[in-house]
Amino acid sequence: MRSTLIGLGYSAERVRAYQNGSAVGFLIDIGVSPWCVEGTMSADSTRADAFGGYPDGSDCEPPSGGH
Repeated sequence: MRSTLIGLGYSAERVRAYQNGSAVGFLIDIGVSPWCVEGTMSADSTRADAFGGYPDGSDCEPPSGGH
């Protein structure tokens, strides 16, 4: 999955893929503003959501810890 996303032109440093049950999850930091795409892919379906990052996190990564 990760190599496929990199093959589509996304920077290797900005693509994360991980196992999520029977699906594969992914997070792409598009690198502008930041723009992020997060989703899952399985044999049955693909889901992707775009969002503008986390103001109190690190671009596309959610903040860690509490307030």
